[in-house]
Amino acid sequence: MKVDIKLPNASSSIFRTHQSYSAEEIIAAGGADAFGEKLGKSNDKLVKALQEAPAIEPFSEEEWADLLSQLDATK
Repeated sequence: MKVDIKLPNASSSIFRTHQSYSAEEIIAAGGADAFGEKLGKSNDKLVKALQEAPAIEPFSEEEWADLLSQLDATK
């Protein structure tokens, strides 16, 4: 049984969601900081967004205990 696999076209690719820029464009804008400012981004905005983000714990207490016991077992 042959399965029909559909590949996404270039316009719907996940890599087309963000525009990329060349090093020349960034340098011409005055460097990375100036380029970011022109795009409406800044280090201050990034820091503020990270500080306001909810705290995320990647593992529960049980998962941490299990991971640490596995680590001890494989030393």
